[in-house]
Amino acid sequence: MPGKTCDAIVVGGGSVGVPIAYNLARKGLKVLLLDRRPAVGQGDNKAAIGGMRATHSDPAKIVLCNRGLEEMSRWRETHGVDVGWKPGGYVFPVYDEDLESTLRGLFPIQHEFDLNIDWVDAAAMADLVPGIERQNLRGGTYSPNDGQLSPLKMPVAFQRAAQERGAEFRFNERVTAYEREGGRITGVVTDKGRYSAPVVVVATGADAAADGELLGIDLPVQPDSHEAGITAPVEHFLAPLVVDMRSGPEGKTANFYFGQNDEGQIIFCYTPSELFVGDNREPLSEFLPILASRMITLIPRLRHLLVRRIWRGCYPMTPDGVPIIDKVNEIDGLFLAVGMCGQGFMLGPGVGQEVAALIVDGATSLPEAAHNKVRFDRNFHAASTEALK
Repeated sequence: MPGKTCDAIVVGGGSVGVPIAYNLARKGLKVLLLDRRPAVGQGDNKAAIGGMRATHSDPAKIVLCNRGLEEMSRWRETHGVDVGWKPGGYVFPVYDEDLESTLRGLFPIQHEFDLNIDWVDAAAMADLVPGIERQNLRGGTYSPNDGQLSPLKMPVAFQRAAQERGAEFRFNERVTAYEREGGRITGVVTDKGRYSAPVVVVATGADAAADGELLGIDLPVQPDSHEAGITAPVEHFLAPLVVDMRSGPEGKTANFYFGQNDEGQIIFCYTPSELFVGDNREPLSEFLPILASRMITLIPRLRHLLVRRIWRGCYPMTPDGVPIIDKVNEIDGLFLAVGMCGQGFMLGPGVGQEVAALIVDGATSLPEAAHNKVRFDRNFHAASTEALK
């Protein structure tokens, strides 16, 4: 089999792996990225709805997404490439006292880690979300620095930027084994070749548990599937992406969220109350009626929208709802960027920066409290502070 030697191998060409390859190449490493699919972003990345927010309750997610937002909001200016960036922020409308108390209770930790978020009253919320149902509306939270990006454009932009810095991408290659000598990683074997490197990064999304089996380690990542859809374009009227945290009809949905992208289409998704565990990506007949009912209950003017397409993708979940971004102490040279919990698209750019720091600088770039949350050797069954999924 043909062989190749490089400084680092990234396994996985999605919304996490490609930014990692870019950041490693930017730091001067000779990088090879491998993916079993035919191009970048062809896994669950293309199922994302494009929201990019730092509005979380977990410190690691806040820091990583703030970094990603800073980079992606300036990508066109820096690289001359359009990634579909649309500013406008995120809003969480509130209709009951309990949710208001919960969201306000997150402000201390959010502000501690530099999230720009505050409470707005009902009138301000109605201005931000034209046509929103006003009955019992108390106001909500607004984080103006958040925004939206194109899930189709972003991974390609990172790929091209990585290739300009010498990174190599190989597609339609499935990793079949990870090679080790003693206590360190030495490379990977695919169905087409063998590649050597002193550093390997696993960034394989919903497939992570299978990579763990090949490595002989337990990667506690279990996917569950979620559906999304997109409408025909309409005149721009909605700046922020909206997250409705109320329970849906018949208790089938926990929350739903939607926004209007830079091309005028409304793109939407919901979290089912009873999760669909596994990697089944076939759309369900119940999704659109439930989602449509929720959407027009919140904004009645949307009842005439024409839905163009629906799809289903996977959230690679960890037991505590927080990613794993760390080195593996038992295997020198092995690094993990897995378990993004359905937020790999928004976390990816910041994760790329952090993984590059771990590998090249030999230390985390995160505050200690944030790094401790994403360590591989943490207690995954401790209570999580991540209330915003």
